[in-house]
Amino acid sequence: MLTLRSAFANYPHTNALKDGRIASDKVAFDFEEVEPITRAFRRMVRTGDFDLCEIAVTTLAQAHFYKKGLTALPIVVFRGFHHHALMCPIGSNLRGPEDLKGKRIGVRAFSQTTGVWLRGILLDEHGVDHRDIAWVTAEDAHLLEYPDPPNVVRIRPDQDLRAMLLHGEIDAGVALVGIDETKIRSVFPDPEAAAAAWYRKAGAYPVNHVICVKTALLDAHPWLAAELYRLFVAAKAAATEPSAEERFRPLIGGDPLPYGLEANRAGIEIGVRYAAEQGLVPEAYPPEALFAAL
Repeated sequence: MLTLRSAFANYPHTNALKDGRIASDKVAFDFEEVEPITRAFRRMVRTGDFDLCEIAVTTLAQAHFYKKGLTALPIVVFRGFHHHALMCPIGSNLRGPEDLKGKRIGVRAFSQTTGVWLRGILLDEHGVDHRDIAWVTAEDAHLLEYPDPPNVVRIRPDQDLRAMLLHGEIDAGVALVGIDETKIRSVFPDPEAAAAAWYRKAGAYPVNHVICVKTALLDAHPWLAAELYRLFVAAKAAATEPSAEERFRPLIGGDPLPYGLEANRAGIEIGVRYAAEQGLVPEAYPPEALFAAL
């Protein structure tokens, strides 16, 4: 029995693995609860604390470049559309995303995957280049080796991006959780309609978080990737509650949380392309360079 030190969030589609309803005679899991789960990403790429871990697709691409010895499985545990995450104060004079050129936007880290998706969409669809914006961040990238670009500004420890947004010190923010929703609005006049239009044009369903495993373990145990994939598929089938992604079913027109490389290829390719265009990785790696063959 191979036991894997593991960290991933508590999702309806993974809970059957954590509570033991889905099990294997080949592999077991030693779970650590990490809150928020993004802290596990950082530990995975900096100190290798886990054998199996949830990871953002941008962090995965950077881990590949910096040779961290991680390989992903085509198991997307968290995804969504990001237009609604771009917010501004309720009284802002921003009329839409085109007005963001020359502005200051707050985001947890420049490498945060939601920010990567939004910057790519701003350029592709609205002609707003990320280099024409000052990105105000609270922390560095998960990959210690990655230096932020010159147009990234780090706030002081005593500052808070949410307060800065409400006080007008930044013009907009990306995915600033815990903020009073009565005091903010979307930069997109109709974010749901904008997301639907982007999806129909791009043909891609954005990918945020996948499952990764230490490459050395996959090399040492050739059966491991397929067995893990089987377990996650079984856990998803055993879910007793709908996933958060279920709200996208009317738009997607099918499974809102598909597993497998082909079902997610477009979302992976565009996400990694955006990361490359923004200087987070030197090139847009093909999915086969990042994901295990099953």
